[in-house]
Amino acid sequence: MGPEGEPGERLSMKPRRRALIGVVLASAALSAACARGAPAPAGKGDPVPVSVGVVTRRDVPIVISEIGSVEPYSTVAVKAQIGGELVEVRFREGQDVRTDQVLFRIDSRPYDAALKSAKAQLDKDTVQLRTARADVERYRDLVKKDYVTQEEFDRISTNAAALEATVSADQAAVENATVQLEYCTIRSPIDGRTGQLMVHQGNLIKANADTPMVVINKIDPVYVSFWVPERALPEIKARRMSGRLEVRATIPDVGSAPESGWLSFVDNAVNNATGTVLLKATFPNHDRLLWPGQFVTAGLQVSIRPNALLVPTQAIQTGQQGSFVFVVKKDLTVESRPVVPGVASGQDTLVDASLQPGEQVVTDGQIRLVPGARVAVKEGSGGGPATPAGAAGGAGS
Repeated sequence: MGPEGEPGERLSMKPRRRALIGVVLASAALSAACARGAPAPAGKGDPVPVSVGVVTRRDVPIVISEIGSVEPYSTVAVKAQIGGELVEVRFREGQDVRTDQVLFRIDSRPYDAALKSAKAQLDKDTVQLRTARADVERYRDLVKKDYVTQEEFDRISTNAAALEATVSADQAAVENATVQLEYCTIRSPIDGRTGQLMVHQGNLIKANADTPMVVINKIDPVYVSFWVPERALPEIKARRMSGRLEVRATIPDVGSAPESGWLSFVDNAVNNATGTVLLKATFPNHDRLLWPGQFVTAGLQVSIRPNALLVPTQAIQTGQQGSFVFVVKKDLTVESRPVVPGVASGQDTLVDASLQPGEQVVTDGQIRLVPGARVAVKEGSGGGPATPAGAAGGAGS
């Protein structure tokens, strides 16, 4: 090999040296970039900007909130009780109607004729009955004088009794024909709002057809039905014994004030599949804000928690040891305190914790915090009624 191999070896070393230099430079650049982008350790460097809220204590109503649906107070599917041609429709789709208001008229001519025939038959049989009764009275005297036989008198009496039964049947036929004629006029059985008209003028109507002619819903008042967990049932029953329970219905994405009603129905059994019980609340609905089939949020107040401790819901964090909040101390450092969250009340949550009213808790910026970290309260941050005390102290230091 000798001298002829040395140039080749030197040439082969150059690419390796270049590759090694490239790796070193890339590593140095990556380290510098990471050093520039890494956040400062907690408690060192610039304080972490945070938003805060205030711990409060007040009486809080305990409300069970569930998704409910609006139901009509009553529903009637209007059907014809006789057959015939529909000759008149006396309302418009979606119109409010009153009890006994005429909705439909069916051709009454066949039923009017049937009524006249039944009355004529009754008149005929009534005349025959009067004659038969007169014969009975006449033959009663004759049989006493032995002018006629007892057998003849019994035949006359039987004929009169048969005619009395015939007249009674005729009277029933007249009454039935009268009812059939009345069925030709279909009236609204309730106050309510009509739905879609399912049959139009000129169609041949069948008695008791499968499809109703129209459906009427009573929507003032209305029901809101919703399901609550069975664990809430004892408290609901106890509160209901002492007075009427208020229920509020909130329509999503509307922004209007909740509608107020009262609990009017508790089902007689718990649903074993879901562990819930059905409740219904009655709501006056004069302004027609609640509509059958609509989904609402139903809130049932079951009790009032006196002197409850509340923190902004956004302040509650979850860690390996459970829920906690970051409390801002007077020196603008934070400490972690465990809390046991309860029910929500608006934007706050009831908690069981070693907190005092007026203390400030972090509501935004917790991701960069550890116990002992310094913070800077953002100007205008809130969540409570008071101005953060820590922010005032920081300004003076």
